[in-house]
Amino acid sequence: MRKILLFIIIISSVFSLNAQQSLVYQSYVLDSDSGDTSFVEVKRFGRQLKIQDINTFEGQLIPGMSEKIVYADYKANRVYNQSRFDDGDVYYCSHSFENSNVTYTLEGEEYMNGYECRKYRTTINSNSIEIWMTDKLGFNATPIVNRGFLRGVLVRQVINGNRITELNSVIKDKRIKQERIPIDLGILVPAKEMTRITSDKLVIKKNIFDNEQIYFADIEKFEGEIPYDSVIHFAHGTLILKRVYLDTLPEHYSYFIEMKEQSNGDAYDRSGSVFVIPTDRELSLEDALLNDIELLHSYTDRRGITYRAIKLEDDFVPVVELIRFFTPFGVNHYNDRVHIDGLEWSDMAYYKQEVTELSKHLRGDVLIGAFIGNYDSGGHMLSLDLNAYPGDYKWDISQNDDWTLPLFNTCNVMEMAGQHYGRLFKTDSLVVEFDVPENVDNLRLRYITTGHGGWGGGDEFNPKENTIIIDGEKKFTYTPWRCDCATFRELNPVSGNFWNAQSSSDLSRSGWCPGLAAQPVYFDMSFLEPGKHTITIAIPQGDDEGSSFNHWMVSGVLIGTENKIIEEIVLPE
Repeated sequence: MRKILLFIIIISSVFSLNAQQSLVYQSYVLDSDSGDTSFVEVKRFGRQLKIQDINTFEGQLIPGMSEKIVYADYKANRVYNQSRFDDGDVYYCSHSFENSNVTYTLEGEEYMNGYECRKYRTTINSNSIEIWMTDKLGFNATPIVNRGFLRGVLVRQVINGNRITELNSVIKDKRIKQERIPIDLGILVPAKEMTRITSDKLVIKKNIFDNEQIYFADIEKFEGEIPYDSVIHFAHGTLILKRVYLDTLPEHYSYFIEMKEQSNGDAYDRSGSVFVIPTDRELSLEDALLNDIELLHSYTDRRGITYRAIKLEDDFVPVVELIRFFTPFGVNHYNDRVHIDGLEWSDMAYYKQEVTELSKHLRGDVLIGAFIGNYDSGGHMLSLDLNAYPGDYKWDISQNDDWTLPLFNTCNVMEMAGQHYGRLFKTDSLVVEFDVPENVDNLRLRYITTGHGGWGGGDEFNPKENTIIIDGEKKFTYTPWRCDCATFRELNPVSGNFWNAQSSSDLSRSGWCPGLAAQPVYFDMSFLEPGKHTITIAIPQGDDEGSSFNHWMVSGVLIGTENKIIEEIVLPE
């Protein structure tokens, strides 16, 4: 009889060791209304685990998503993290269970969800984690294998008191498909490289300019239709333009301009702008570039100075400024000219700025330009990427409801082709008429403003209040000012150094610093009713001094949400 019982125990132990189990874990946040509940399946065969999210998603996924599978081998003491991407690439990284800096403290034994458990506690990056493990199932299994080894089956985990992962069900069935660790797991990479690959594949990247020269030269005039994916120089080489095709992305994507600039001979801080040329009306800046600036609408101030293409008209939309930037004093090209103890010059100026609110202008056939005002034959070198980062897993463009209306832009991107600086504020105000449609709300004004006049009494170095008037009523005031320019001294190797130990690049300025991008400000315009309105920009521009003059570069785009009109279909009776 004792031999029979021993035989039954041995057979039972072997079955427990080799039988297949499927454990389902549920993760959720306590007291959350988001409904963000996820499920993970842990399949066990012998001493191996296959851990994978249970996909409950319906619909099309965004590109770059990976199928993540984690394999664990208790006998070999190894964990394998595999990512299978929709482009066919398969990568994995591996580590041992002991390869973890996590230390667990055993706090005792208690029942949890019907199981007798050991309770552990640990802290990771100031996150408090509680874990309950049970031996009563007779094997080891957990959905969390990247934080070291704990004996038994995980019953519950609580992070910071509210993020819960707990065992939902256990199924033991010999018919469960055996899914042992594959021999070929893909390309082996370090864990950090796996993280980088996984993140990079989710980002939709478009290179616009790759180390393009922006300079002043007597170049041949371009004629004909602007081709796709070719960089064309205009305005004596100071403006580059490229026609690209950009896919329409779901509205949850965040758009960023990422840009690098180096001096290629020009030693001075220069104004720059990256912009889109709208072509949905009869006239556009493209007409001026291909033909003549005088084709576009003009405005003459009280001093007789004529300005073109600076504001919205019935048949014309001004360029949409994505980012306004300022080159530093000679970064890279002049790094060997001046040596200052304690300073190491940067190799380049780097700019990264979000432009999500203007993504409506970054779809389909798009003309993207970049301008740097300079008179140097070497000029500057510029690289620019447009990157889009997902905010959700769903690919659905039917929900896109963004709306924009470019109103004005006095940044003279065609400076070297006859477009004047924005000097009108000395005697005039900038007045623009516009219409708000019936189906648009959540209106805001995206406003960029910088003052210029590079001497002690000039507007570059003196705060000036900008006033925004709507329909004749003063609504907003804003004084652009940057007093942190000295923080970026390493970008400016040939900045002027004064007798008092200050540098020109250190000085505070009207909304900008050499080597940085100007920041947009936003004004709530939700009070605007549908119909016609006027916006007026007034700035107390300073007096000219000899041949030197003050001017202001201001750009404004009205942004909002478009309420889609769904026509009611009446079926015949």
